Amino acid sequence: MRIGLVTEGGYPFLNSDAGPWCDRLVRGLGQHEFDIYALSRSRCQEDEGWAPLPPQVSRVHVAPLWTAEDDGVTHGRRARRRFTECYGELVAAICAEPSATPAHASEAVHAPEADRFSNALYGLADLARDEGGLVSALRSEGAVRALERACRAPGALRTARDARVADLLTVAAHLESALRPLSLDWYDDAGLGSADVCHAASGGPAALTGLLAGHFFGVPLLVTEYGVRLRSHYLAPGPGPQATPVARALLAAFHGRLATEVYRRAACVTPGNAHARRWQERCGADRDKLRTVYPGMDASRFAEVGEAPDAADPGTLVWVGRIEPAKDLVSLLHAFAEVRKEEPGARLRIVGPPAGAEGEAYLAHCRALAAQLFPDEAAGLHAVGDNPVSFEEIGGPELPLLADAYAAGAVVVLSSVVEGFPIGLVEAMFCGRATVSTDVGAVVEVIGGTGLVIPPRNPRALAEACVALLRDPERRARLGAAARARALELFTVEQNVAAFHGIYLELVSRCPVNRVVLDDTGEPLPFGVPAEAHVPGRWTDSGARVVARGGPGWATAPVRAASRAGTAPVPAGEAAR
Repeated sequence: MRIGLVTEGGYPFLNSDAGPWCDRLVRGLGQHEFDIYALSRSRCQEDEGWAPLPPQVSRVHVAPLWTAEDDGVTHGRRARRRFTECYGELVAAICAEPSATPAHASEAVHAPEADRFSNALYGLADLARDEGGLVSALRSEGAVRALERACRAPGALRTARDARVADLLTVAAHLESALRPLSLDWYDDAGLGSADVCHAASGGPAALTGLLAGHFFGVPLLVTEYGVRLRSHYLAPGPGPQATPVARALLAAFHGRLATEVYRRAACVTPGNAHARRWQERCGADRDKLRTVYPGMDASRFAEVGEAPDAADPGTLVWVGRIEPAKDLVSLLHAFAEVRKEEPGARLRIVGPPAGAEGEAYLAHCRALAAQLFPDEAAGLHAVGDNPVSFEEIGGPELPLLADAYAAGAVVVLSSVVEGFPIGLVEAMFCGRATVSTDVGAVVEVIGGTGLVIPPRNPRALAEACVALLRDPERRARLGAAARARALELFTVEQNVAAFHGIYLELVSRCPVNRVVLDDTGEPLPFGVPAEAHVPGRWTDSGARVVARGGPGWATAPVRAASRAGTAPVPAGEAAR
């Protein structure tokens, strides 16, 4: 079958977080054909290039979310009236006070606001398709005025009634960015209309693209969320450093409405863990549509360490991850100070790079705190030696590979206050390491009794758990062996690929896409699209891999296109054919 895989800032770009699991999924399903629809987040991401693509990837379409040139579309009076009506209804649904709190989460999809938002969203999609784009309309003064009317209307949220001009401009700009997928040129018979299943690798813009594929062509939508997109919007400080509570509230309402519509229309939703599943149910996802599929990870990288757990330093604690405030290394350092009182020979190795400018500042703060807590050994905190605390990164002489970081200690610690699916914890389990983790996100679900779990922001409890494992090598060995067995059963690439293969087949059997092919006289042609039409071979023209930038006016630069053998650049109008 043909899968339309929609990603946002992920596969096939080299610099992406979700790229690896998508690549493993595509490579593991060689019997299917994949068309990739990639929404990029920055020019830098595009310039860094792609990961090597397997032969089952037929076409790659790229559209930037980080910018949108004015589409140059001039709307007539009737189109402007349609836009004003649809956009006005959309923002009115966002600003409206909820009619009532549903008794059950799934009842949220039947609320009047949900239908109002849905009708307005697809009305804008139809208009964008008819007129060739909505970029200029979404940036117009009329859009801001419609938002202002919705904020001032009777029954609007109390927060919305306090919106000022700066808030209206901020929200309108964010809505224009979030609704850019409406103006893409992917929605035709040669694009997403040719897919048997549309698989959105995340919520947000990727899932919105999948909604439109279903709206225009009836293509069933599968949504995978390893981190719930709506949750990330709630946790984020806002669209900019100057975002006010009013702007954040309105944007949270928009993303909440969009998430509800995605869960309502999707044929299947696959959360990566029970923590994400609870979020989705709360946002109105039907339990019958939910199917938990754990992320698939490559266990072979950790096999050597996992099969030789006794080689670890019995007195060393290891923390591995990206350094940022949410990881709460401050509590970890205070806890380690208590550990040193009980075990004077213990060491702590903090391994990982800082996450951006905020991470750099937090790393500097942690270094200063370590120097304050351990003044006698403060000199040379960058090196690994007799110092009780070291800050390191993968790739150095001591830790050339990621597996070496987990091999460096007997106990792996996770001290986060916010966590989705703890990838680092699974890696430690593959390595057969005993773990001490805070009870956040999906930690308890992942550990499943094979490690110690303590409350977050509790240095004393963290210290006691670490000391207990450092003093009991037999217990460490039992927990590590159990952790490795659990990880190999639940979190491998093989289980992930097998789960999605079954879901694809189920969706096609339940939601077949009916395509009507007409003959020269305009009459339906029976068996015009036989099942084998999507099987790569000499009877199909699926050998060319096409790279296209989508959306009217979005691609001002020449469009690159290449077949497997390599071809000359193709003009933008020809690239998607």
